Amino acid sequence: MNFMRFQFFNNSLRVLELNNNHFKGTLPDKVSPAGSYLGILDISNNGFSGLIPKWLGNMQFLWSLDISNNFFEGQIPCEMHAYILVDLSHNWLSGLSPSCADLSIIQHLFLQGNRLTGPIPKVTFSVSFHLVTLDIRDNLFSGRIPYEVGKLSNLRILLLSGNNFSGAIPKQLCWLKNLEIMDLSKNYLSGTIPHCFRNITFEKLNAIEAFDGLPQPNSTFLEFKHITIPYQGILNKYFEIYEVEQNAAADFGIEFVTKYRSYFYKGGILDIMSGLDLSFNKLTGEIPLELGQLSPILALNLSYNQLTGFIPTTFSNLTHLESLDLSHNNLSGEIPSILIDLNFLEVFNVACNNLSGKVPDMKGQFGTFQNSSYEGNAFLCGPPLEKSCTRVDSSPPSPRKSLTTSKGKWCEVDPLVFSTSFWVSYVIFFIGVSCILYINPYWRQWCFNLIEYRMYRCYYFAFNMLRRQLNYTCH
Repeated sequence: MNFMRFQFFNNSLRVLELNNNHFKGTLPDKVSPAGSYLGILDISNNGFSGLIPKWLGNMQFLWSLDISNNFFEGQIPCEMHAYILVDLSHNWLSGLSPSCADLSIIQHLFLQGNRLTGPIPKVTFSVSFHLVTLDIRDNLFSGRIPYEVGKLSNLRILLLSGNNFSGAIPKQLCWLKNLEIMDLSKNYLSGTIPHCFRNITFEKLNAIEAFDGLPQPNSTFLEFKHITIPYQGILNKYFEIYEVEQNAAADFGIEFVTKYRSYFYKGGILDIMSGLDLSFNKLTGEIPLELGQLSPILALNLSYNQLTGFIPTTFSNLTHLESLDLSHNNLSGEIPSILIDLNFLEVFNVACNNLSGKVPDMKGQFGTFQNSSYEGNAFLCGPPLEKSCTRVDSSPPSPRKSLTTSKGKWCEVDPLVFSTSFWVSYVIFFIGVSCILYINPYWRQWCFNLIEYRMYRCYYFAFNMLRRQLNYTCH
């Protein structure tokens, strides 16, 4: 089917779903008046290409717009808007993110997997009063994370991973007290982890409280057949929608990496998910003790940074934690044995640090962790590691009766005789080798070449070891 030839035949069309097909070509430059009454438009997972037409922004009753997983290119039109959802992810959109687009009514904005560049315009956050989900992962955004993001008081999901953000994590993120999932991984963030993260709840709030004051649909909408559906959840609100597609606007979710896998969360499962991912950055300093106050959190990933200090014992308060990854840092000290009280912990990884002491007892969930959870810590010991923590007796062994002869011990050596014979032998050997090399030029050249070869081998060995150590420290 060629979408360019598609026509809207009557004004009763409210939902148009053409997703998961093999449609190709470009969208028409204009649409018939009947199409302007659409409430849900889904053409995702096709082969559409070209520019995004501006008429998509003129549909005043549009609740949900999903054109993801196509080949649209160019910049995002300034006219782009929808009451609930705008999903432009996994296309070829490029250029700067639009600062002119009307984001004041959008609740869920998905721009993942495009080619958007430059810093995020600050106006994006200044006008996004009701934004609940912001997903701009896997783009080419750069610069610092704008502190204006803290103004998104209704934000529940913040996904910024896979970009080129740098600088410190803004403390204004701590203003997002309704946040449930935050992913800042795979960037170039530096500095320390803000202690004020304890202000973020990472837990479910009452739907009415979380979405109080969100915009209501156009009054003209009441002329159409509808029912009012009380959606309770992180990605939904009380809104009016067509009876024929009650769940269409709520049928979406997000991907979040936890337990070494990327899971797709939607509906009620997403509503109870919570996590913080700061991995693959350049964060330094100690892990704040205050992170132990995030008791509702299910996944915490701080791996592949440059964190130092000890593992906080306050992590024992994370009673709902299912995944804890602290690997590939510079942490030291012992692993707190009190962590064995985390009864829901399925993944625990502290590999490639400078930890020492005894591994926590293999009780409860810790009985399921293998060597890979602790490897790369030379001074850790105890099961499941092969290295035992048994102390070796350093006291000298009791003297054993040595073999003797009739005139004394067989191993007695005269120091003067030994030193004299050693130096005489050394001088004779040195003079002999020097004479041979002086007489035979071929052997002399071969000897010099051998010495030079050994010197270069030692030099390159030391150089490669130093470079590997620097690369390991940097990553």
